[in-house]
Amino acid sequence: MDLRRLEVFAKVAELGSFSRAAEALYLTQPTVSEHVRALEDELGVQLLDRLGRGATATRAGQLLLGYAHRMLALAREAQQALDQFQGRMSGELVIGGSTIPGEYVLPALLGAFKAKYPDISVSLLIGDSRQVSEWVEQGRVEIAVVGARPASRALQSRELMPDELVIVVPAGHPWATRKTVTLDELRREPMVVRERGSGSRQAIEHVLEEASLSLSAFRIVGEMGSTQAIKQAVRAGVGIALISRRAVEDECRAGLVACVKVKDLKVARSFHLLTHRDRTRSPLAQAFVDFLESQPLDRASQAV
Repeated sequence: MDLRRLEVFAKVAELGSFSRAAEALYLTQPTVSEHVRALEDELGVQLLDRLGRGATATRAGQLLLGYAHRMLALAREAQQALDQFQGRMSGELVIGGSTIPGEYVLPALLGAFKAKYPDISVSLLIGDSRQVSEWVEQGRVEIAVVGARPASRALQSRELMPDELVIVVPAGHPWATRKTVTLDELRREPMVVRERGSGSRQAIEHVLEEASLSLSAFRIVGEMGSTQAIKQAVRAGVGIALISRRAVEDECRAGLVACVKVKDLKVARSFHLLTHRDRTRSPLAQAFVDFLESQPLDRASQAV
C-alpha cells in the first residue's frame, strides 16, 4: 500500500470532507479524490461513503483507519530515527490534549519545545479526555495530556501538573466580591457543566463523590461541549460553573468574571501525561516527554 494514499484517505476520514482534506494536505480536491479512488481500487473495497459534500468511513474504512494511523506513525518514527542518527531532530510531532491542557497549557510548552528544535513541526489535536485517550490507544497520537486518568490498561499515565477547580460567576453576581462560598450555597445556584466524557466533568464528579454528593444534587441548567462555551454562558448569566482555574485566569484578571472558592469542598486535581504502554516512542516523542519532565510543573511522576 502506498503511504501517501493512506495519508490522504486518513485525512479525509478524520475531517469528513474531501475539500477540507485537500486544504490540509495542500492538494487539489481532484488529486485527493484520485488518491482515495486508487486505494479503493487496489484493495477492492469501498473505504468512504460520499455524502453530498461530506465523506464518512465505511466499516471497511474504519477497519483500515486504525492500521493507517499506525503505519503512518511508524513511517514518521523511521524518518526521525534516521535524522537522529545523523545528529538532527526533525519530523512531525503529533500531540493530543483534552480541552483545558490542550487550549491553556500545551501551546506554550509546544512553543518552547519548537524553539529548542526549530526543524520539527507540531500538530496538536484537541478533544475530550475519553476521545484523546482513544487516540493514544489507536496510535493516532503518541503522547497526550488529559484532565482525567484513563481506564484503559493499555495506556501508561503519570501525573504531570496540578490543577484547581474554582467557582466562576458573572461580574455582577452577589458572590463576585466574596472569596469563598459554602457547598450548601452552591447547591442552590443554577449551574452549567461540561458534557459527559470530558476530564472537567469527571473531575467535578470525583470531588463531589468525595463529599458524598453527585451532580443530581445540584441545579444543572445546561451542559456545554467546550470550556469556552461554559465561560460565555456564565458571562451571559445562564448559570455559574465549576471549572479549571487555568481556563479562566485571564477573564478573572480582566474583571469579566469572578473566581470564588468552595471552602468545604476539595477541588484539587491533576493533568495526566499519557503514552501507550507497549508501543515504542519515536525519538521526537521521547524528546518531548523528556522536555516535559525537565519543566518546573510541580508534577508527580509516578507511573500507573
